[in-house]
Amino acid sequence: MLTDIHPKLPMLDKVATRDFYVNQLNFQELGSADFEGYLMVQKEGIQIHFFEFKELNPKENYGQVYIRTNDIDSWYQLLLIQKVSIHPNGHLALKPWGQKEFSLLDPNHNLLTFGQSI
Repeated sequence: MLTDIHPKLPMLDKVATRDFYVNQLNFQELGSADFEGYLMVQKEGIQIHFFEFKELNPKENYGQVYIRTNDIDSWYQLLLIQKVSIHPNGHLALKPWGQKEFSLLDPNHNLLTFGQSI
């Protein structure tokens, strides 16, 4: 019955959010219409939607998404090459729960954690 999930995260600035996901993480903007206050991005089978939240204080944003990958080492290295900032406490590591993970923050301080089962 259930087939997909497309998280909706808050954004303060659509231009900065689009720039981060498209130009740094290599997502593509989804859809041909430019909806005011709304953004959709996609990479492979992953979609993330964003809604404008003008009162958002990024330092108090607790939006989070966990994204699974089947090649975490290559993805991590690509982001390092592209000079994407990795979360200071989220560098690539094997976790006790059997996942290899790393994390980063987008411009809105939404936490993106990438993981692969080991």
